[in-house]
Amino acid sequence: MTSVPRTILSFGLLAILVATLPSCSSAVKGEGGVVKKMKTYHLQPTERLVTRDPAIVFERAYHLHGAVTMAEQMERAGHYYTFFWKVNDRTQPVTVRFEYRQANTGLVVKLKEEQISNVRRNNITKFSVTGPEYQADGAITAWRLTLMSNGQELVHADSFLWK
Repeated sequence: MTSVPRTILSFGLLAILVATLPSCSSAVKGEGGVVKKMKTYHLQPTERLVTRDPAIVFERAYHLHGAVTMAEQMERAGHYYTFFWKVNDRTQPVTVRFEYRQANTGLVVKLKEEQISNVRRNNITKFSVTGPEYQADGAITAWRLTLMSNGQELVHADSFLWK
């Protein structure tokens, strides 16, 4: 029985890894565009941070910047979503639709929209659910982002619990 040298076996495993790596992307592609990345942040000012990671400390400080009193900080408590996206046709305006459900409202779907008339090659759209809406209706349990142009859906991305 002949044995396969370790280097050949290692190169074979490396080739398989490189071939499957693109499938691990978080991008969601549609016919008319792509949602490249989704960044979420849940700000709870009353919780104490136990981390040395400067990115997490900065994110909290960024959202609380300028809020001096506890009432002002609680007004900023909630969910922050940042979506990175691009579309194939940049000549038409794009409507970015964010639908979501909250813990205290059951299956009621709420909606926020933003009209983007100056569509660029790479776009960033931010949505937040904070203040009285967050305090009364609770945390977001599921969400869906849809990019639309001329009444047609270009691409959508949703959370696992949206289905």
